[in-house]
Amino acid sequence: MRDQNCLFCKIIAGEIPSSKVYEDEYVYAFRDINPQAPVHILVVPKEHIASVAQLEESNSLYAAKCLEAVAKIAKAEGLEKGYRVISNCGEDAGQTVFHLHFHILGGVKMAEKMV
Repeated sequence: MRDQNCLFCKIIAGEIPSSKVYEDEYVYAFRDINPQAPVHILVVPKEHIASVAQLEESNSLYAAKCLEAVAKIAKAEGLEKGYRVISNCGEDAGQTVFHLHFHILGGVKMAEKMV
């Protein structure tokens, strides 16, 4: 189901341009417009789910498909030495678009600590 006001739903629908790197029946992935690493890709389910907090048995397939896509994308992007996968959940965690998404960050050695 689509949320008419959701930025990522509009990107998935092609209403807002993006730099697509991957798409299948369940998932759409595109380059972040404000990259925090040399490789910064957002992986989103085509079903509107607000965040990890809204995952349940009826929609968890979409999260699984996103993570399967993460592995494919990382390999295609040449991230053999490693990469980070992040999903912010809620305002206090820094979530600004309330559509479940996973950040793939790579292409540089990252610090062990996040905060």
